Amino acid sequence: MVHVRKVVPYALMVAVASGFYMITQIFGKIGADGMSSFQIMLSIKAFLGAWLGVRGINQKLFGINPFVFTSHIFPFSLVVIIILLSQFMHV
Repeated sequence: MVHVRKVVPYALMVAVASGFYMITQIFGKIGADGMSSFQIMLSIKAFLGAWLGVRGINQKLFGINPFVFTSHIFPFSLVVIIILLSQFMHV
């Protein structure tokens, strides 16, 4: 468990960084009638992932503990929401 706590935060930061790169490649152009449902869900996922990334960077690199949502329940629920959005994006 000690090794997991050392590796996972950095792995999450790499995942968030690669997510930012992928969104620039996948998002596409916004049509005249607005964003598609895929683009809307991708935007929500990007926002939630960015929030988790900033929280993780603040905690791991700068030692800043979160002032709001200090437990792990809220970030875990965001990860579950991101996974569910991933499933709905293909419908």
